[in-house]
Amino acid sequence: MIMKSVGWRRFHAVVASAAVAASVGAPAVGPAHASSSGYDQAALQADLDAIRDAGTLGVQARVVSPGGDLAAASGTAVRGRDVPIPLDGHFRMGSNTKTFVAAVILQLEAEGRLSLDDSVERRLPGLVRGNGNDGRAITIRHLLQHTSGLYDSVGDIEKKMHTERGYRTYRFLRMNPRRLVALSTGHRPLFAPGSRWSYSNINYLLAGLVIEQATGNSWRKEVKRRIITPLRLRNTTLPGDSPLLPEPHVQSYTQDAKTSRPFRTTLLSLGWAGAAGEAVTTTGDLSRFWRALLGGKLLPPQQLKKMTTTVPVGAPGREFGLGMAKQQLSCGVTAWSHPGGTPGFITDNAVTRDGRTSVIVSRTTYPGTQEQGQATARLIDNALCGTSPTD
Repeated sequence: MIMKSVGWRRFHAVVASAAVAASVGAPAVGPAHASSSGYDQAALQADLDAIRDAGTLGVQARVVSPGGDLAAASGTAVRGRDVPIPLDGHFRMGSNTKTFVAAVILQLEAEGRLSLDDSVERRLPGLVRGNGNDGRAITIRHLLQHTSGLYDSVGDIEKKMHTERGYRTYRFLRMNPRRLVALSTGHRPLFAPGSRWSYSNINYLLAGLVIEQATGNSWRKEVKRRIITPLRLRNTTLPGDSPLLPEPHVQSYTQDAKTSRPFRTTLLSLGWAGAAGEAVTTTGDLSRFWRALLGGKLLPPQQLKKMTTTVPVGAPGREFGLGMAKQQLSCGVTAWSHPGGTPGFITDNAVTRDGRTSVIVSRTTYPGTQEQGQATARLIDNALCGTSPTD
C-alpha cells in the first residue's frame, strides 16, 4: 500500500482476513512450524482459482520453501480476453517499498551513521514544523513504525484516482517529497509522537530524505546498491516518474468508486510516492528479498531484532514493527509481511521468521473486496502451514 485509503485500513483488513483464515476451517493447532509438505501445485492452483472466483480479474502467486518453488496464476492478463498471466510478470508492489527503505535505515544504524532515536529535526532541520507538528519530538523509529502522528497527505492525492476521471487527471503527477511533507504539516498531528499508531506514507517519504541526509546519495541509489544489486533482484526497479511497466506484465485495473466499473490503470507514474511505494518487482524477486531479510542476510541480529519488535495498532493481535507487520497463522506460526496497494495492483505476502518459507501474491483488481482478501489470506495460511484448501 502506498496510500492512506488503502494504508491503515488495508493493513487492518489484511490482519482481519488472516484471522478469518486461521479460525474458519483451520486444522487443529500443532507445533509452531511451517511445512510445505502438504502444499503442492494443485493446492496452490485451487487457492488461486478461489481468489479469481471471488472477483479478481487476475492473480499470480509464488511459494518458496526448502522443498522447492511453486508458481501459478489464475484469471486473465487482459480484461475481456483469455490471455495467460505470466508467472513472473512485473507489478507495482506499493508499500513493500517501505520494507526496503526500513532495511536501509537499519543498515545505516548498524554502521553508526544514524540512530533510530535521532529526531527528525536533527536530520532534516526545519522540515517538520507548524500546526502543532514538531520534528524535535519525532524520531526515526517513530517514522518506521508509524507512530509519528503525522497526517497522511499522500492519501488525499491517491483518493482522487479512485475514479476513471481522477485517474486520467493525476496518472502522470509529479511532486517533490518535501512538498508532500509541507501538505502534511498543514494539518495538525493526529496524536503526540509515540502515543499511538496510525499508518502514514509521509513517514517513509521522510525516511527516504533521512537516508539522503545520512549518505549524501538518493534513497534510490542506496536501495539499489545495498539491496537490489547484492541480492541480484534483476527484475526489481525504482522507476521514478516513468509510468511504464517492464515486460512481461499484465494489465491492471481499478474499480471506479462511483460506477463500480473496472478501468485500466496500467499506465501510472508513482515517482511522487517515492520511498513510500514506487517500486516495481516480480514474485520471484520479492520472495528473494523477504527470505534474505528474515534469514539474516541483510541485517545484523541486533538490527533484525529491532525490526521485528512490534507495537500494537489498535486492536488485539495486530502489531507492526519497523517496516513490517506481524501475524499469527492457524498452525501457530508467526509470519511477517507488508501488504501493498497501488491503483491497479494489490500485493500480499508472508514469510516465516527464519526466512525459509515465503508466499507472494499479486492481484490485478484494486482496491479489492473483503472476499478476495479472505481468499488470499487462506492461500497464505494454507501454504505456510502446509495444508490444502480441502484439509
